Amino acid sequence: MSDSLNALPADLTVGVIGAGSMGGAIARGLVQSGAMAGERVLACDHNADKLSALAREAGVRTFAGSEKLVAAKPAVVILAVKPQVLAPVLEAYAAALAGTLVVSIAAGVTLATLEAALPGARVVRVMPNLPVSVRSGASAVCGGASANAEDVELVAALFAALGSAKVMREDQLDAEGAVVGCAPAYFALMVDALTRAGIRAGLRAADAREMVNATMLGVAESLAASGEHPRAYMERVTSPGGTTAAALYELEPALVDGCYDAVDAALARTAELARG
Repeated sequence: MSDSLNALPADLTVGVIGAGSMGGAIARGLVQSGAMAGERVLACDHNADKLSALAREAGVRTFAGSEKLVAAKPAVVILAVKPQVLAPVLEAYAAALAGTLVVSIAAGVTLATLEAALPGARVVRVMPNLPVSVRSGASAVCGGASANAEDVELVAALFAALGSAKVMREDQLDAEGAVVGCAPAYFALMVDALTRAGIRAGLRAADAREMVNATMLGVAESLAASGEHPRAYMERVTSPGGTTAAALYELEPALVDGCYDAVDAALARTAELARG
């Protein structure tokens, strides 16, 4: 699946159960990307303010209760609720979702679990990350035994509207979640740490934060546009015996080991969530 957005069926309707940070970003992004018209995206949540914002900003059709959204029979239903509260939703709507293409973004909840709870539904798992909110996210897509190739392609196209979407095997999804799903927090921590280091070295907090943010954006755009390997990019910034070389000598071991440990910890927690 390429990162480019495939055309979606003009009559497609998508329902999003749970309009929190991720669900709201998905619903909003599908419209604001131009992939879908607002009236063809449905969303429900217990928080009326979130629904009002979606309706106002993207023209999304909103429902106070998930039962009304499900009764509207959207062609695709995205379950954007936390893994800890997913089971009651599956139990409540198992019968109503039979025959529907159902997408779960719940970390650690396997396709086997989802398909057992939703007999008759065509199930696809997706692991997105928070930058879908600015249509620069990354999403891993995997279809279950009940989903056909067209279902997987359609879901991948939906999430390609929000950034990059890659079809993967299910055994790769947890790793993608631990690396890419958690990465926005990793990068934000790096920005915060560099900002605090700048303050410690004498910079004003607001100046340091603005410049570090601008630099992170510039590096991301440069690497994305050029396809250059990060190591080659680093070498262009690093002069022999210079300040960057001295800084990297200190930073690299701790950063690399920290990334390995962080991913291992995220995978361990994913396994805990899967066991319930």
